[in-house]
Amino acid sequence: MTFTLRDAVAADLPAITEIYRESVLNGVATYEVTPPSEAEMALRFSTITGNGYPYVVAVDERGGVLGYAYASAFRTRTAYRFLVEDSIYLAPDARGKGIGRALLEELIRRCTALGFRQMVAVIGGAHPSSIALHRALGFEHQGLMKATGFKHGRWLDTAIMQRPLGEGMETDPVEGVYPDTLYRG
Repeated sequence: MTFTLRDAVAADLPAITEIYRESVLNGVATYEVTPPSEAEMALRFSTITGNGYPYVVAVDERGGVLGYAYASAFRTRTAYRFLVEDSIYLAPDARGKGIGRALLEELIRRCTALGFRQMVAVIGGAHPSSIALHRALGFEHQGLMKATGFKHGRWLDTAIMQRPLGEGMETDPVEGVYPDTLYRG
């Protein structure tokens, strides 16, 4: 399958909303049980991009959205400002074709360039293919939270994985520039 990556734009929101809707209804990557509206997804998009985080889509040769990924705050307390959490969602027919890997590689590249120092993956349902993807790109297993979600009639575990970005914890971050300026009162 041929695809390219580009920044997500507001015109992508109907497709992003539908991909997420399918994941909410049929998957365990998210613990939401009711799909959010397009208006809610637009609010989430503007919050993420408004804070300078990357939001990327994979599109086919006709421009159709195959999947999307973004980085966002793990927590909004100031001390967490150098840590990002990744999120990746793919249309059902786009899974298993290297699109998720390309999206995650792009997020890692962009977040490193922005000055973030750590990336965390919070993997709903401890999904084996998501764990394998993250492991292949340098994430290490940090823990497993048992029975953290109840969806589709069963208890779900959540895997936590992490990888350093750039110099990681080897040096102090640069003060006074993004992302140091995030969440300062």
